[in-house]
Amino acid sequence: MLFAVFIIASASVAPQDIIYGIIFSIAVAVAVSELLIAKHTKPYNIKRWFWTIAYTFYYFIVAEYKAHSDVIMRILHPKMPIKPGIVRVPFHVNTDYAIVTIANSITNTPGTVVVDLDTKRKYFYVHWINVKAPDEKTTFENISKMFEYFAKRIFD
Repeated sequence: MLFAVFIIASASVAPQDIIYGIIFSIAVAVAVSELLIAKHTKPYNIKRWFWTIAYTFYYFIVAEYKAHSDVIMRILHPKMPIKPGIVRVPFHVNTDYAIVTIANSITNTPGTVVVDLDTKRKYFYVHWINVKAPDEKTTFENISKMFEYFAKRIFD
């Protein structure tokens, strides 16, 4: 993702910029990996890199598409079928980076936004555009299950 940000910020796909972007991204990733990962051997784990790439594709292709489609349908529907509310969503990760990854994923997905966090009881409080049911199992399944699935494999 850092590479993508570098290319977007440089506004160039010239070969030298791609090479600089790869070098810059690797250097930054190596420099901060000890801070981001709880287990010191985990940055060098190939499975972790696989899960990071899989999460990136899932988030930008699947989750964003589904959420945008849902919100667009609600906006364009003549009756505007929304049932907004704030729900409590449990989380089961341990590291701060995993928690932040899930919270950012929820917030950046249209139709949901994290409004509060209770780290002691392990809950996000999320404003949801269409509350299907307020129980924790339903909210977890519909809002954060897949984000947590990937965050656990990357950061915990």
